[in-house]
Amino acid sequence: MIRTISVGSYISVQGLFEGSTADGNIVVRVGNRTYEGKPVAR
Repeated sequence: MIRTISVGSYISVQGLFEGSTADGNIVVRVGNRTYEGKPVAR
């Protein structure tokens, strides 16, 4: 499933959903890199 997260104030990343963390952030994968951030509302 593809999800979008906000990393910082102006940067959004869209990638494959990898999982969620205890503090409410989610992790997405883009290629071989992973990013963690706040989910963007649908």
